[in-house]
Amino acid sequence: MEKLSGIPIRYIKGIGPKRAKAFAGCGIQSVEDLLYYFPRRYEDRTKFISISAVHEGENQIIKASVLVSGERRSFRRKGFSITEAIVEDATGRLSCVWFNQPYIKEYLKPGTTLILYGKVERYGDKLQMGNPEFEIVAEDIDESLNIGRIVPIYALPAGVGQRSLRKFIKYVIDKYLPRMNDFLPYDIRSRNNLLNLAKSIINIHFPESPDMQKLAYTRLAFEEFFLFQLPLVLRKLEKKEKAGIAHTVEVKLAEDFIKSLAFNLTESQKKVIREIKSDMTRPQAMQRLLQGDVGSGKTVVATVAGVIAIQGGYQVAFMVPTEILAKQHYEKVSYQLSAISYQRRSIRVGLLTGSIDKKEKEIILKGIRQGKVDLVIGTHALLEEDVRFKNLGLVVIDEQHKFGVGQRALLPKKGLNPDVLIMTATPIPRTLAITLYGDLDISVINELPPGRKPIRTQWIDNDKRDWLYGFIKENVLIGRQVYIVYPLIEESYALDLLSAKKMHLEFKNNVFKEFNVGLIHGRLKQKEQDRIMSEFRNGKLQILIATTVLEVGIDVANASIMVIEHAERFGLSQLHQLRGRIGRGNYESSCILISDADSPEAKSRIDAMVNYNDGFRIAEEDLKIRGPGEYFGSRQHGLTGLKIANPLTQMQLLKRAREEAVRILNYDRRLETRQNILLKEKLLQRFPEYEKLMLVG
Repeated sequence: MEKLSGIPIRYIKGIGPKRAKAFAGCGIQSVEDLLYYFPRRYEDRTKFISISAVHEGENQIIKASVLVSGERRSFRRKGFSITEAIVEDATGRLSCVWFNQPYIKEYLKPGTTLILYGKVERYGDKLQMGNPEFEIVAEDIDESLNIGRIVPIYALPAGVGQRSLRKFIKYVIDKYLPRMNDFLPYDIRSRNNLLNLAKSIINIHFPESPDMQKLAYTRLAFEEFFLFQLPLVLRKLEKKEKAGIAHTVEVKLAEDFIKSLAFNLTESQKKVIREIKSDMTRPQAMQRLLQGDVGSGKTVVATVAGVIAIQGGYQVAFMVPTEILAKQHYEKVSYQLSAISYQRRSIRVGLLTGSIDKKEKEIILKGIRQGKVDLVIGTHALLEEDVRFKNLGLVVIDEQHKFGVGQRALLPKKGLNPDVLIMTATPIPRTLAITLYGDLDISVINELPPGRKPIRTQWIDNDKRDWLYGFIKENVLIGRQVYIVYPLIEESYALDLLSAKKMHLEFKNNVFKEFNVGLIHGRLKQKEQDRIMSEFRNGKLQILIATTVLEVGIDVANASIMVIEHAERFGLSQLHQLRGRIGRGNYESSCILISDADSPEAKSRIDAMVNYNDGFRIAEEDLKIRGPGEYFGSRQHGLTGLKIANPLTQMQLLKRAREEAVRILNYDRRLETRQNILLKEKLLQRFPEYEKLMLVG
């Protein structure tokens, strides 16, 4: 029997090839896709409110007839139309208006009965429903799906109405649902009090009651979490079984390195080093995620791990997302390692990026091949085919969210199952991290080095620009440096935003003409970017105009002011990363966000920046604002595939799903027992890339 995932949507009665294209735009291509196309909300149409009983300021559902309708043009906005209908029921009349939707008047013939849903507001002495959703009640149409019940409301494919979509879904449920097998094993459903699949699909689309809708939602959310966790748990089990390198961790070289540092490690750093040492002694490869806020000292922890690997005769690869960051790490790590020696020689550190010249690149590649480079720091250039290690023992990947899952997997393949340490300055709450990075062990640095002063963050509007420029001048005159960041490099005709290039000229020639003002952005050649950053680090430039090229890793202790123009154009984690470029010295530092934002989401982001300095709290706020799919990205986690589950609000359900994934894979690794065959099919349908990697052999 043909699987529902293989039956194209166009064969459903009433859809056809043309409508199928519209459905495809919503991700619906098969019968199964339609069954899993869930409502975005519901309307309780078991009880309509009479017009005389509507409440101001609330969303209401009424059933009324059109008394009169018409269209008028706005005097204030050219080409803007307003369609109005006066509707009535037995208790009264109500005005309904639609803005700039002239086609609506065709549906508002006098005498037509409508169901209307919208917010009722007061305008002058009358109540009005603005831009209501509506449906025509026709006597010859079966109303069982649309009236007198809890009614699903969907995001609509182009040219398809709510009534038509409900009819298509009901048809598919009636015809095809009996052919749909429940792939969740019975014992899992029983332990977790979950509905079966058929009942869940019916009640997510056409709930018998609010309680049944909640049960259906829980079952389908558990299902998504469970399928998401299976590959993560399986990958972790696979890694544990592969032979790795058992390093000797109590080495004099690492002790000498720590003693040579010009600062003391924090207790949090020491704890993480103990966790890493514990991993490195084991005969299985380390797979650890190190989370830490901007400036918390992750790099020095990674360097300690590198020194341990080097003393055992292994090489270390340290991959970062940008050339500026690679060069900065190279300079910093080289300087720190110069204080110690290994086998009567210094530790040899190499730099490999896309912009180094051919001759220099050949020397470095030869050194890596022959084992004469102990630690190489580089960008994506490390992934190139001609980069071959003699004895790779540790891979460190910094700012892991800047690399895709596939890219992260390539570098360790250049060794025989080396240890892997992945670092991120974009932290997420620990419980969520453990569940979402299920194939990694988690370490957290949750304190900043002593002496760091908190950064003061302000939100100002454009009216305070004169005060801001005066504040910048005061700080530059006492020796401090300033970043000013813009969302655009050049002016855009489509967007009314200030740009880095334009404002650089304005500042250089007028506002800050007595100071040295530089400009850096991603379109400049790498050598030019390096030159400008070097001049800023050395104090030759006092003010640096930039784009988000600064977001990752620039470290200038004397920079104490970060100004971010059009702050509403940046994501919350971006804003926090940019703020992390200051506050690295012993000076009072200020981050100033300039924005006339009026959208609730933009205001929430900027408020979070003003109220919180802690990266973990910032991450929680970012997750709340953006949602998990946007936050993590489909390339990283597949979380955008979560259609109904939400790890933020359903953490306990997610943990239960993970526990069940661990339980089932511990006794049936390949999902080959009879009760798990359907589950295996569904898993490979959802994640086909895992067949070769994990479910064969």
